[in-house]
Amino acid sequence: MSLKYLHTMVRVKDLDASIKFFELLGMKETRRYDNEGGRFSLIFLAAPGDEDCPVELTYNWDGDEGLPSDSRHFGHLAYATDDIYALCQHLMDNGVTINRPPHDGHMAFVRSPDNISVELIQTGDAKEPAEPWTSMGNTGHW
Repeated sequence: MSLKYLHTMVRVKDLDASIKFFELLGMKETRRYDNEGGRFSLIFLAAPGDEDCPVELTYNWDGDEGLPSDSRHFGHLAYATDDIYALCQHLMDNGVTINRPPHDGHMAFVRSPDNISVELIQTGDAKEPAEPWTSMGNTGHW
């Protein structure tokens, strides 16, 4: 028996804000499915070169009163980056809170507009600890 990763599905309340968040991470929409009868849309986004590993945003047209919630029931999404400091700075410059800054030059956590926890991991060895990251405190939870 073999397995192949297909996607991670997360429900979102504000589709435009969620798409913008994932685009800030460098992801692009790879496909979309709108279901008139079920009144929902599925939007698949992936990092360039990782089109086989998308995140599926599920958007219910009539709303979803359960969102945003803590959303920790599914864990988190994780992405590798070549420069964790540059990515975290880019996210901050665009209004994203860095919940767990990359104190160690290796790992950070942020949250999407729908409270989806996203882990960012430095590719290869950790970067040398640097300011403002080493002294920046944690915000909220991840």
